[in-house]
Amino acid sequence: MVVEPVPDRYLDVRQLLCPLPIIRAEAAMTGMATGAVLAICATDPGLSRDLPAWCAVNGHQFLGIKIQGRELMGWVAKG
Repeated sequence: MVVEPVPDRYLDVRQLLCPLPIIRAEAAMTGMATGAVLAICATDPGLSRDLPAWCAVNGHQFLGIKIQGRELMGWVAKG
């Protein structure tokens, strides 16, 4: 069983398509403390590749992603 990180902030970007989930995630991270966790709920399947790439480019820590049906839940710790 995978333990899900406890988020400091939750972002619902269901029904939005690329690049909007990442743009909204970046905006949501503004003002968050280093190490704070953002949970992102999306329906865009591209999030599974976009989120880790965005984290690598921006110095955030990708904590994982869970796919349940059409919904994806991803977690990022602010770098």
